[in-house]
Amino acid sequence: MIIKVLSLVLFSYLLGAIPTGYLIARKVMGIDIREHGSGNPGAANVYRTVGKWAGICTFLIDGLKGFIPTTLALYFCPGLYWPAILCGTVAILGHMWTIYLKFRGGKGVATSAGVFAALLPIPTALAFLAFVICVALWGRISIGSIVACVVLPLASFFIGNHPMPVNIMVTAIGLLVIYKHIPNIKRLLAKKELKFEDGAKKRNHENK
Repeated sequence: MIIKVLSLVLFSYLLGAIPTGYLIARKVMGIDIREHGSGNPGAANVYRTVGKWAGICTFLIDGLKGFIPTTLALYFCPGLYWPAILCGTVAILGHMWTIYLKFRGGKGVATSAGVFAALLPIPTALAFLAFVICVALWGRISIGSIVACVVLPLASFFIGNHPMPVNIMVTAIGLLVIYKHIPNIKRLLAKKELKFEDGAKKRNHENK
């Protein structure tokens, strides 16, 4: 069991650490995404800097980086939650601090969504709905991400009979993702945070 879990944990980190946004930006535009926009190699910055489909692909692949190892842990360790919790957490940490980019990664929103889609499908759906509503109302992905990080732990605690370790994990990860958004919070307070469509407007202007 220990060897199996350790193998899953190593796989979770190496998969979670794959810098999707960096690779897509390199492939599509030949740029280092860390030198453009917000400097973050996550889906939002790829969306604004590289394009709509590049951003969507980054989000989906980053989500799979969390979903796959968590699902595998649930499959190979049936009846046990702690291997899935461990693998999901490691995948998220791998995304945030990737060994492939000298431990400079994304904020973990999409990868966390993938992890919790496997562990907590209904609370995750509610958090995603809150995310979509906030982005539609305010046009800023950071606001949607922060609100989703609040909604998800609340939904985990009060909807369904989830094990306490899972509730603790989702709360801890939510706080960590919010911590990674501190620069965004500062820009929001200073009214300097970009809207998600700002990059698209800039690209359209440059192409005219």
